Amino acid sequence: MRIEIWADVVCGWAYIGKRRVERALEGLDAEVVWRPFRIDPMAPAQAVPHEEAMADPTVDAALRRCAPDLTPGENRVRVALVAAEEGFGWTWGPAWRADSHDAHRLIALALEHGGPALQDAVAERVMKAHFLDRLDISDRATLHRLAADAGFAGGGALLDAGAGDELVRELLLKGKAMGVRTSPTIVAGSEALAGAQPAEVIREFVLAARPARRLPEEVERYRHAESLLDQRDPLGALALLRPLLDAHGDDRNVLMLAGRCYYLSAQLGRARAVLERLVAATPDDAYARHLLGRTLQRQGHAEEAGPHLRMAAVMAPEYA
Repeated sequence: MRIEIWADVVCGWAYIGKRRVERALEGLDAEVVWRPFRIDPMAPAQAVPHEEAMADPTVDAALRRCAPDLTPGENRVRVALVAAEEGFGWTWGPAWRADSHDAHRLIALALEHGGPALQDAVAERVMKAHFLDRLDISDRATLHRLAADAGFAGGGALLDAGAGDELVRELLLKGKAMGVRTSPTIVAGSEALAGAQPAEVIREFVLAARPARRLPEEVERYRHAESLLDQRDPLGALALLRPLLDAHGDDRNVLMLAGRCYYLSAQLGRARAVLERLVAATPDDAYARHLLGRTLQRQGHAEEAGPHLRMAAVMAPEYA
């Protein structure tokens, strides 16, 4: 079974969770894959000293994504105590508030170029560097050394070439669409377990997990885009939908979802073009007419909007 760990490498519970997952999976036929999550997407591109960062209220908000049930102060104390119990010692603690995007790129690229074992080695070195060696893991030279130490000799060059950027951004959107809300979140089959739970809890969770039904990649992408739109993230939905628009630009469901995304993201010209195309193809689609009318209204074309809105209301009274 494949186990996915959605986590941020600057979240202490992620490193603790890694140790607990390792114990939980002893003797089981399972492979672990690391997926990106960001607890602190507002971290500055240039790392700042951790103590200085603690005065920034946005850091408190970030820490709550790492431990939703604890205050930031309680989380810092709790994670240090648990880290000591897990064998990390009392020197635990980052020295930097570091942007983790490039570290996530390196970890994702390690999976693509070497498989789960290489990825795990890179993830281990990145988290050790951040929490125990107190290094700046947003520093490109540091990531180059960590990649080489893990046996990923080409990792640094791939980072410098910009590889993995789009992949990580898509994975972050996929995690959001799946409902990942905290670091770490462990996914096994069709089940998810939030937080760095004790090893015995993780093992029971994995053993009881039901296999996920495999969907075609395009169907999964469409459903994730729908989920993001439901979460009021039309730009994220469009990012996932773009390959489907390129490959299936005539599919009615794809066009309708795109039209809704354009409307909610105020890209009214694009929304109008897509919705006019849908209404021309299927004149009795009440929802497409209603949304086209609303789009025209927002563009200031009340006279053009009127017939569409009235016809939609006749076909479906809820649009009256």
